[in-house]
Amino acid sequence: MANTVAVTRAMAMEMMVTTPNDLSDKALAIFAFAAFHQLESGDAIKSVIANDAAGHRADPEAVAELESKDLGELSGERFVFSVAGQLMLSQIIDRIRGSI
Repeated sequence: MANTVAVTRAMAMEMMVTTPNDLSDKALAIFAFAAFHQLESGDAIKSVIANDAAGHRADPEAVAELESKDLGELSGERFVFSVAGQLMLSQIIDRIRGSI
């Protein structure tokens, strides 16, 4: 019985989904940057620059937060959104458009 409860609890934890409300403002800023570029260009954004030669860079704590929530990962100078991160980006854009 105790083992069944532990397994059920573990499954419930795995099924928990991160929402924009769970993120810090700095982590949301990375999504806002991506949303701007997607809305402006009309192209699906799968990654954003995390550090460029012009002095722009994503907050390292925000990047770590998104990585810890499996929403993406740093790859060189870019933050690459995971499938879950891309889904969240589309949800954020839907909220901007007012469709949710």
